[in-house]
Amino acid sequence: MFKSPDSQRGRPAWFVQLWWIVDALLVRPTPQFLYAWRRSVLRLFGATIGKDVLIRPGVRVTYPWKLVVGDHCWIGDNVVIYTIDQITLGDQVVVSQEAYLCAGTHDPRDVSFPVVASPVTVEPECWIAARAFVGPGVRIGRGAVVGACSVVQADVPPATIVAGFPARAIQKRKPRLRPADGFDKTLNGLRTAHTK
Repeated sequence: MFKSPDSQRGRPAWFVQLWWIVDALLVRPTPQFLYAWRRSVLRLFGATIGKDVLIRPGVRVTYPWKLVVGDHCWIGDNVVIYTIDQITLGDQVVVSQEAYLCAGTHDPRDVSFPVVASPVTVEPECWIAARAFVGPGVRIGRGAVVGACSVVQADVPPATIVAGFPARAIQKRKPRLRPADGFDKTLNGLRTAHTK
């Protein structure tokens, strides 16, 4: 029979249950404009969240103490962040509506289906489009784009646009850089200087 090991939670069972209650009642169903409230509660429960991060209503984080979010990120409505292992979002990452970032799976070779956890990393300046799935152990390289409804089960090289099931490279990303928008220079480095 399947059972998740206690050590995987990273906190006592009572704390996990408390988080799930608070999340269900006081975080996910909140009005759109309560960005600061959602950030504060996630931080209170152990998430590391940078500055100017917008977390939309309905975002579900399994274990916030295993979540690291950089500066100037946007996480869309009803995104699932399944933090069985650590999930890290770099600076200026966009995760669009109903995307699923998944740091855990099960071993199908074992009849008890034990949990297999592996961290997920989304490097700076990436866009994970609506309803995309990013699986355990995946690293999305800096400046990459994952197309809508794609399933990513392997690392994505930097500045690459991928799409499909399974996700495959479509082309290299060549962003238009406009100094007035705060971009500082290079096409190949994709470095930006965020301005409001």
